[in-house]
Amino acid sequence: MDVEILSRLQFALTIMFHYLFPPLSIGLGLQLFLCEWRYFRTREPAWEAAARFWTRVFAVNFAMGVATGIVMEFEFGTNWAAYSRFVGDVFGSALAAEGIFAFFLESGFLAVLVFGWDRVGVRMHLFSTLMVFLGSVFSAVWIVVANSWQQTPAGYHIVWHDVQGEMMPRAEVTDFWQMVLNPSSVDRLTHTLIGAFVLGAFFVASVCSFYLLKHRHLAVARRCLSIALPSALLFTILAALTGHDSAQKLVETQPAKLAAMEAHFHSTDEPTGLYLFGWPDAKNEKVHFGVQLPYLLSVMVYNDPMKPVPGMDKIPEDERPPVWLPFQTFHLMVGIGTMMIGVAALACWSWYRGSLEKRRWLLWTIVVMPVAAMTANQAGWITAEVGRQPWIVYPSVQSGVEMMGLRTADGLSESVTAEQVLSSIILFGIIYSLLFAVWVFVLNHKIQHGPETPEELTRYKRRLRGEYNEESISEVISHQGTNRGGGLMEDGVR
Repeated sequence: MDVEILSRLQFALTIMFHYLFPPLSIGLGLQLFLCEWRYFRTREPAWEAAARFWTRVFAVNFAMGVATGIVMEFEFGTNWAAYSRFVGDVFGSALAAEGIFAFFLESGFLAVLVFGWDRVGVRMHLFSTLMVFLGSVFSAVWIVVANSWQQTPAGYHIVWHDVQGEMMPRAEVTDFWQMVLNPSSVDRLTHTLIGAFVLGAFFVASVCSFYLLKHRHLAVARRCLSIALPSALLFTILAALTGHDSAQKLVETQPAKLAAMEAHFHSTDEPTGLYLFGWPDAKNEKVHFGVQLPYLLSVMVYNDPMKPVPGMDKIPEDERPPVWLPFQTFHLMVGIGTMMIGVAALACWSWYRGSLEKRRWLLWTIVVMPVAAMTANQAGWITAEVGRQPWIVYPSVQSGVEMMGLRTADGLSESVTAEQVLSSIILFGIIYSLLFAVWVFVLNHKIQHGPETPEELTRYKRRLRGEYNEESISEVISHQGTNRGGGLMEDGVR
């Protein structure tokens, strides 16, 4: 058992599980704000019912994201102590900014969002919803900035420190904004956020399509689809455009990753094609069963069909990343993204034509689209992280001076053994499996219950104002007992 492989596997499993929740929180936060904005403008009870319902779903997912995110911070210290020493100054400033600009904003207004219904005015509740959404976005900003700095470091220099009698390198920030606006941060941030918006739009569309199939909560489902489907189409197209921008930056900043993503082993003077699929063989530097579209990689990278793209042979052998996994995950991401554009476009056209509810096969397709969006998000991160190996922090040039990077093997903690890491992987696997089961159970319960009807909301509000007599209170209790009641009580009344 190799401690490096096990530590990388442990971090990959924990971060991939955690990454199920933040994109959904960000994307759902936008859909929630748009629903509540429509209620603010129209005062229609159906929009209010939708906003209340998505608030409860958002709260469940947000709690899971917080709980699973804490683990990774401890892993930096337990498994990656040398790495933490190297990037501590950079990550410290980025994570401090996240705490100040994102976490306090998000957590400060979260209670108003979840428990503020009927306690604050509609305008204040809408503002709180916006602040929680922006807080989740700002949190993503600083996390992506920190990760992007590892891929394309900027605004720092190397200082050597004495650590228990041994001289160790440390990256210290010399220009904060240069560090923040490093060469890949903007492209990677926009692509990451848009991926989250795609997931949120398809999640809302999925639940609402399910309701249409079951002929339940039709007023809410139809209204939410009028927002979710155009959002899904818009953001899937933007995801393709921002992915294109990122690929064009890779040829300058991380050519080895780009070569691995396309299994482009040999440089030539001819235009470079793009594989649709294949089975890369890094040992023999071939792609078996590959189907390639001529000129397309040259177009994607340079906007020039005749310009050749450099291959893996331009990279020193000891600095080459694995090829098979980045190749497959990159093509999986692109393939799913293309499919999502097609599904969103067809769904929007069917909605415009008034035929969506008659196309049950399309509704069922939309129901499963959140799984596709989550898979694409995960595949994108695998491509980005595996493609930068063997570096955990890339070497760079700062002000004309070559700066050392940090190899993944050199970032490990000296005192952690393979047996300890393996045991923690097993324990994390058990705990996360239970957490996932709880998340699915609670989420399914809330979706099966669904939003309240406008009539239920009216009765509920009248009861809060004390406008019911004894007979009508008995009617409300009876109605709640026979209509999957109690959902409104979750808004903080009980």
